[in-house]
Amino acid sequence: MTSVRRLLALPEWSGEVRVLAGSAGLDAPVRTVRPVAGPGAGGPVAGDELVVVTGRLDPGDWRVDALLRRVADAGGAGVLVPCGPPRATLLLADRLGLPLLGTGGDPLDLVVAARLLLAAPEIDRARLVLAAHRAFDRPCTPEEVVRRLRDLLGTPVGLLDDRGQPLAGDLAEPGAVRADEPVPQRADLPDGVLLAHPALLPHPARPTFWLATELRGTAAARADVVPPALAVAAAAVQRWLLSHRLELERDARARTALLGDLLRLDGEPPAELRRRVADAGWRLGGWHVGIRIGAVSALDIVARTAEISRVLHGEGIDAVVVEHGEGWTAWTTFAQEPTAARVRALAADLHAANRKLQGSISAHMGVGRPHPRADGLAGTLAEATDAARLAATRPETGFFLHVDQLGMAQLLLEWTRTDTFEPAARALLAPLRDQPGDLVRTLSAYLDAESSIAETAAVLGVHRNTVTARIDRIERLLGVDLRHRDERLALHLACRTVTLPGR
Repeated sequence: MTSVRRLLALPEWSGEVRVLAGSAGLDAPVRTVRPVAGPGAGGPVAGDELVVVTGRLDPGDWRVDALLRRVADAGGAGVLVPCGPPRATLLLADRLGLPLLGTGGDPLDLVVAARLLLAAPEIDRARLVLAAHRAFDRPCTPEEVVRRLRDLLGTPVGLLDDRGQPLAGDLAEPGAVRADEPVPQRADLPDGVLLAHPALLPHPARPTFWLATELRGTAAARADVVPPALAVAAAAVQRWLLSHRLELERDARARTALLGDLLRLDGEPPAELRRRVADAGWRLGGWHVGIRIGAVSALDIVARTAEISRVLHGEGIDAVVVEHGEGWTAWTTFAQEPTAARVRALAADLHAANRKLQGSISAHMGVGRPHPRADGLAGTLAEATDAARLAATRPETGFFLHVDQLGMAQLLLEWTRTDTFEPAARALLAPLRDQPGDLVRTLSAYLDAESSIAETAAVLGVHRNTVTARIDRIERLLGVDLRHRDERLALHLACRTVTLPGR
């Protein structure tokens, strides 16, 4: 059943008709819409009838009050007048609970639109779907889809990612979308409704983007009309995703093939390979520092490449990033041989980038030493790959390892694997066992971080004060002073022993 509120949501009525008084009756049913020349014209009022006055009115015409009473007594739906009546008339409409509507447009056009909705309710939906098809008949980016859909609906529209986080648009409550359920959704808002539709890629079949719109106030009455148009817009986003995905995969294959050719080099690259490298914007000269970023096997590597580049760039690292196996191979190039201080600073920036990536892709990272020229690129990337393989088993280092740490770490690892050292290590750390606060891991992270409270807090994901309190407890429980080198070394080796995988 059509209501006064539903009529107000019509495109022809929206913006042209305003509620002057009697808003309590906006949900009253409307069966007929009848135009009358003036407030005193026309025959008896029928039940559920909306009366539209088409002629000019004097500002204080008492017949408007009489018309309101006649419509209310007959169980009518409301009255629409072409001008604003006096305050007394508004108070009367409020007292009767009868919607009194005003318009500055042509009342007859409003009557035609209302009667069309009453005669064929599906026409409004069909017209909106047709307009959506016309709006999205040509390829456009997701951001353009948001703009066009907002213009089409006249309501806030937003673009969300696969976690439900806003990417574009002006939604006030994007959190109402359940991003883990890839089906069209409807959620109630305090003053309306939110509609959302996923844009799916076939492989894997999960939403990459969501289109959502908020229908508030009288616009909520069109909640049954908007979903098909929203689906058309989501299909436009999906077409863009498929096209963009093909481009990404083509570029990824080209980058991976070019990297493979570089890694297989035995000598100076031929002219054809140097030309391909130049076309890709890569540099073979200078000094290269390799970076290997590993990820879980289920991750969509191609789709996440832009995020990897964005995070590295955010830490001031200008790196080439290539999809390679279950992760990414990357490197940054210096014009001159970098100093030891510059390499340490780069490692610190990469460590910070890896911490940011932990929140979204559970990455582990290895970094190689600087090597010159094209043949050195393969060497530094091999070192980075070895370091990343070990970093994947090192939560105490934040799943990050620089190859300069690798030699000493491996030497200590071999020593702590002896049968005599393990029982001694367990006995040494026994007072920390079964204590609240994961003290063994805290001590291991603290010693790996060279006694840095801030770095330990970042690795463990806790506050600095928490780390300080834990270290004080550790010193009391073990009866040690971690400022002494010998005690630090013994405890460091013990931590490495008891935290080895399989122990």
